[in-house]
Amino acid sequence: MVESIDKGDSSWSVEIRQLRALVTIGSTRSFSRAAEHLGYAQSAVSAQIAALERACGVALVVRPGGPRPVSLTEAGRVMARHGERVLARLEVARGDLLALAAGEAGTLRIGTFQSVGANLLPDVLRRFRAAWPGVDVRIVEDQHERALLDLVLAGELDATFALTGRLDPRFQWVDLISDPWVLLAPPDSPLAAFSHVPFRALDGLPLIEWENRSHLDLVREQLRRRGASPQVVFRTDDNLTLQHFVSAGLGHAIVGALVVEHGNVEWPVRVLTMEEGLDPRPIGIVWASDRVRRRAVTSFVDLARQVAATLTG
Repeated sequence: MVESIDKGDSSWSVEIRQLRALVTIGSTRSFSRAAEHLGYAQSAVSAQIAALERACGVALVVRPGGPRPVSLTEAGRVMARHGERVLARLEVARGDLLALAAGEAGTLRIGTFQSVGANLLPDVLRRFRAAWPGVDVRIVEDQHERALLDLVLAGELDATFALTGRLDPRFQWVDLISDPWVLLAPPDSPLAAFSHVPFRALDGLPLIEWENRSHLDLVREQLRRRGASPQVVFRTDDNLTLQHFVSAGLGHAIVGALVVEHGNVEWPVRVLTMEEGLDPRPIGIVWASDRVRRRAVTSFVDLARQVAATLTG
């Protein structure tokens, strides 16, 4: 005699194969046909149903014996309905996992900083979403490049846009843009008289600088070697604020060309070329060396290369 369900039992354990056996018996009304359908021996199906009944604490199947078909008890029908839903959800989960393994579903997490986010990323995202509609893209923006790279190493980002000039072997990357340094000047700056601003003219120049100064590490040392030491008067971590400060005549700024917002009639600036000799900003997309790139990541990288080519071409 099967006992009633223990409502306080927190160790109730039901196996998927047991549910599948019950659902199949309910549809075929036969242990032998269920066994044939499932590819098991009939004794194995009987053992699975017996184990399920012990777990549930109630009889699930009526076994009349002889040639008469078996049937489900009321409890068996309730359990079979839930079993059908569980099995259906598992099939959905299996499909999602297969799609994820194929790179056709899931979440793609990308890091970026402002100039890339404003000028390169929108077109990359537009193309990626058209090609990979099943992939949810999440963007993390941070002006502190080291923070983005740490998130890549921690597995919290699949890839990030970053400066690639000083990366170590923990990373792999594809270079996208060689971003030249330019001098942002107020509209009435006397430096606009130069076709190429000489480095000597930058010595002592009031400078508005990024709050995250790591992006200027590439250029500051080169300026010092050439006898130029601008004087920082303001710092900001917002590119648009920096450009507004320059437009207001509060100073000049040395930035990558990708930073400049062109056509701003309310806050105009002069974009001046400096004399040759400063290494440009190498901007690329970076991922961790110890992880295999998913197909979605590879596609995103390829699309970023295509869009970058239109900016530099």
